[in-house]
Amino acid sequence: MCGIVGYIGKKNAVPILMAGLKRLEYRGYDSAGIAILEDDHVRVTKEVGKLGVLENKLNQLKLNSNIGIGHTRWATHGEPNEVNAHPHIDSKGNIALIHNGIIENYTTLQKMLKDKGHEFRTDTDTEVVSHLIEELYDGDFEAAFHMALSELEGTYGLAVLSRFEPDKIFVARQGSPLVVGLGENEYFLASDVSAIVAHTRTVFYLEDGETAVLSREGITTKTRTQEVIDKRVEKVTFDIERIEKSGYPHYMLKEIFEQSKTIQDAFRGRVIASEGKVKLGGLAEVEDRLLNADRIILLACGTSWHAALIGEYLIEEYCRIPVEVEYASEFRYRNPIIGPKDVIFAILSSHHFPKRGSRGLHDMQKDKWYICLFFGFF
Repeated sequence: MCGIVGYIGKKNAVPILMAGLKRLEYRGYDSAGIAILEDDHVRVTKEVGKLGVLENKLNQLKLNSNIGIGHTRWATHGEPNEVNAHPHIDSKGNIALIHNGIIENYTTLQKMLKDKGHEFRTDTDTEVVSHLIEELYDGDFEAAFHMALSELEGTYGLAVLSRFEPDKIFVARQGSPLVVGLGENEYFLASDVSAIVAHTRTVFYLEDGETAVLSREGITTKTRTQEVIDKRVEKVTFDIERIEKSGYPHYMLKEIFEQSKTIQDAFRGRVIASEGKVKLGGLAEVEDRLLNADRIILLACGTSWHAALIGEYLIEEYCRIPVEVEYASEFRYRNPIIGPKDVIFAILSSHHFPKRGSRGLHDMQKDKWYICLFFGFF
C-alpha cells in the first residue's frame, strides 16, 4: 500500500514530509520521493530502497520550501526503480504528482497523448495523469485538474503541485483514502492519519468523488463537478504511541509480539462471557439471512486474504456453510455466479480503512449482501 504526505505552510516542508513518510513505513514500499516548489520551479527528488537513502540525498541538497508532497511506492505498473518512483512530472516539468491506486484506462490515455506529441519516461500508469493535466491546461489549472479527473477510470488518491499555482496543492480521491489536517496557518495531507497526527489532531476525510485545494489561506473542497461542499472536521483521539514501534527494531516484530493483545482488542465488547453470546453490532437485522446462506464468499488481499483462508476453515467447520476465498483485486473483473442467498464479506485490514469507522452494511446489489469486516494484523 503506497503512502502519501503533503504540506503547505510557513515551515520547511522537507523534514515534515520525511517524518510523515517514516510513519507510513509499516505499509511496505520499494522506493520513495518528494516534490517541492522552489524558486518557481518544481524540484523532484526520489530514490530506490529505504527512506534513509532518500534522506541522505536530501540532506546533501539542503532543500528549503514551505510546500511539498511525498510518496512511498509499492510497485504495480513498472519495475521498482528510480525512474518509476513517484513523484511523476509532465513533459516540461511544470507539474508534479503522487498517486495511490490504479488508473485502469491509462493505456488508452497514453496512446491519445502520444499521438499529440507527449513523450513518456516511465512504465507507470501514474505518469499519464501529469501529461493529461498538461494537455488540458489552458490558463486555469484547477479547471484542467478537474477535467483530467473526469477522464480517469480506476482508483486514485492524488496530490498535485504546479508552478502555475505555486501556493496550492490539488487533491482528489476515488477509492483510495486521503485525510486532510488543519493547523495554525498550515495544512497537511496524508493517506493515513498516522503520518500527520504529530502535527495536528484536527482533520477531515475526503470521500470518493471529492477534491480539495490546500493553500495557506485555507482549504476549498468540491465535488468533481466543482460544487463547493463543507466538510465535517473531526478530532483524532488515539494516542500517538499506538503507531510507534514501541522499542522494537521494526513493525513486523512489534506486531508479532502484540498478537495476544490484538486478539483481545478484537474481541473486546463483542463476547459476552456471562451469557455465552457473541455480539456483532449491525448484523442482527440480517441474522436470518446469514444463518440461511447457501454460500459465503470472502474477498480480500494481502494479509487479509490469509486471514480469510483461516476464516474459511473455521466457518465451514463450525457453521457447515460452504466458503470460497477470492482475491478482491481480481473479483471485480470477473462475472461470477452469485445466487440470491449468497453472502459476500469484504475484509480490510483496519489501517486501510478510514479511522472514523465503517460505512456499515450495504445492500450494494439486489439480493446480494456485502458486509465490511475489520481484521487487524495478527
